[in-house]
Amino acid sequence: MTCPVEEAGHSRRYLMLHGMARDDYLYTEKPMKAIFIFSLPMMLGNLFQQFYTMADSIIVGRYLGEKALAAVGASSALTAVFIAIAIGGGAGASVVTSRLFGAGAYGRMKESISTSLAAFLVLSLALAAAGYILSPAILSILNTPEDIIAAAVLYLRIYFLGLPFLFIYNILSSIFNALGKSRIPLLLLIFSSLLNVVLDIAAVAHLGMGIAGAAWATLLSQAISAVISMAVLRNTLSRIESETSKLFSRSILKEMGKIALPSILQQSTINIGMLLVQSVVNGFGSEVLAGYSAAIRVDSLLGVPMSAVGNSMSPYTAQNIGARKAGRIAEGYRAALFLILAIGAIICIITQLFGNAIISLFLGNGGTASAYATGEHYLSFLGWFYTILGIAFVTGGVLRGSGDMRMFTTASIANLSFRVIGSILLAPRFGVDTVWYVVPVGWLLYASLCYISYRKKNWAIISR
Repeated sequence: MTCPVEEAGHSRRYLMLHGMARDDYLYTEKPMKAIFIFSLPMMLGNLFQQFYTMADSIIVGRYLGEKALAAVGASSALTAVFIAIAIGGGAGASVVTSRLFGAGAYGRMKESISTSLAAFLVLSLALAAAGYILSPAILSILNTPEDIIAAAVLYLRIYFLGLPFLFIYNILSSIFNALGKSRIPLLLLIFSSLLNVVLDIAAVAHLGMGIAGAAWATLLSQAISAVISMAVLRNTLSRIESETSKLFSRSILKEMGKIALPSILQQSTINIGMLLVQSVVNGFGSEVLAGYSAAIRVDSLLGVPMSAVGNSMSPYTAQNIGARKAGRIAEGYRAALFLILAIGAIICIITQLFGNAIISLFLGNGGTASAYATGEHYLSFLGWFYTILGIAFVTGGVLRGSGDMRMFTTASIANLSFRVIGSILLAPRFGVDTVWYVVPVGWLLYASLCYISYRKKNWAIISR
């Protein structure tokens, strides 16, 4: 049997001979260059996904009307929880795979990939079955209006049929990121999004399939993308020579679980918390809600570059730990903060100068003065503080990559709890503005807790 050191050396030479040496740039290139190259495709992909979501809503609303759009919206809170589970699972697979890749243990790396795919396929099938059966009961508990509940159940059940494809697609995207191939998920995302829009228009507008057509379009686009992703991954791995690996490893699954479970908890808690905040805003009437909804959509776009840089720090940290290059982690952290400061300055300028124009893209000429004031005030206030969010994301990314999930989870829950409690207690007394006044304080709390743990430099111990 080949020892790990011999396997690493042989495989690295093999990668170089086959033109794949660029895949190790996260622990060989200068930190600034490595992080920028890695985060840019994720940034573009997430922005593209946000634009796609808007286009999808326009198609349903324009061709099927408000009730159909409401039926899809009634399902969104629930589907977001399952997407969070898929993203959390991908985080666990990404960190473990990145670490093994950085260490040059390509046999174990392949073992981690097959283990993650098998585990989350089984999990997705179980969740899909439960969701399909319980859809009517869940929507009833969520107080879905009676006039749209039948359409919402239909949409949700088709969605659950495609849940395994959603899981596999997200896990595969995380694996490609772990291997330093962040361009592949970007290209697949663009393909999937465009295909979804085309299928949406065909099914809804031309075939008259109604809301079911929109759901089937999403399922088919995800299924096709998952199959293509699997084929690309198999081709990639076939070019990496390694010792024979097992298809499933309990020890690797346990290691992934230590990272995936807190990430799933964090993501799910965020979705539930934002629902509670939304319920507070709902109490101020439809005009305020319209402006807030427009601002939230813009907010999701503005947070994308911060999130992308932060997420890039997880595989960057994990690969450098695996490669025994702990000194590069602090260098990468400083480089990432420089990017965050630059992005934060650009966001601040955009929100202060063009806030009203941006909100008008959503509200149009029919928007009320109250809606415009709410949306513009939200953006102009928070525009000064996105740098704090970026610092929190970057610091949290280092903790995730080093496996320090306890403080990462604690900081995330503290941030969300402060925002939810602050909104519920203060908004009814001091006005809706309080909902976004407490946001930067929550971000600062998140960043501070993560930074305290970062200063302990636990990755230096792990990489010895």
